Amino acid sequence: MKLAFSTLGVPGLPLADVVRLAGEHGYHGVELRAHPEEPVHPGLGPAERADAAAAFKAAGVEILGLAGYARVAAPGEDEPVIAEIRSLLELARDVGAPYVRVFPGGGTEQSRADADATAARRLGTAAEYAADLGVRILLETHDSHRTGADAMRVLGAVGHRQVGALWDVMHTWLGGEQPVASYAALSPHLGYVQVKDIAGADDTTPLALGTGVLPLTEVVDVLCREGWDGWLCWEYEKRWYPDAAPLPGLLTAGREHLARLLNESA
Repeated sequence: MKLAFSTLGVPGLPLADVVRLAGEHGYHGVELRAHPEEPVHPGLGPAERADAAAAFKAAGVEILGLAGYARVAAPGEDEPVIAEIRSLLELARDVGAPYVRVFPGGGTEQSRADADATAARRLGTAAEYAADLGVRILLETHDSHRTGADAMRVLGAVGHRQVGALWDVMHTWLGGEQPVASYAALSPHLGYVQVKDIAGADDTTPLALGTGVLPLTEVVDVLCREGWDGWLCWEYEKRWYPDAAPLPGLLTAGREHLARLLNESA
């Protein structure tokens, strides 16, 4: 498996420094948070997009994906959501990222069936555009659809190869789903896996990998047992927890922890 980290852990860091961190600490790739606070976002012009792609290519570091914030199950009109996804897909094509992350984002005023149908309809429409651009949309296990079983209700209805799943292991755990069940649900659609660690269900402050309660050993075991060979991406949520330890000082130990789990599972 290849290893990456998310720029959610280094908020606002210039791209040159992001690339340097990946190279110095032995990561194969980086997931870029696609937000106006960050160096890469849909507002960039063509030259800036080309420069971003060139910086990663020159360093031999891959852009794993763009972490967008479109909420595909949210109440309201379809077109603004689809337009947001399209802008992310175009950015991904321009910088050379194979994936775009979207959230479910269902509202409490919706029934579960309505939220599922809304998400499936929008993703089905966006999938055709994604196919034209050669980029895949990944629905993250998150918020209103935090388990693999939740996500499958949407993905099964979409039924398009350009729409898949991003397994956030914290959210499936918080949803009470065991790793083996999450993988079974998501495996036909799985794009990549976000790993992290936290102190507990009531304290989701990010911790160094292997120092919290999340079942990372079980996650890696099931992935290895099933022969899955995609990406593990460390999403360290420093942006939302400013008092958390700085990520750069944890990157080497985090990579070594994941490598150790992979070796033990193999």
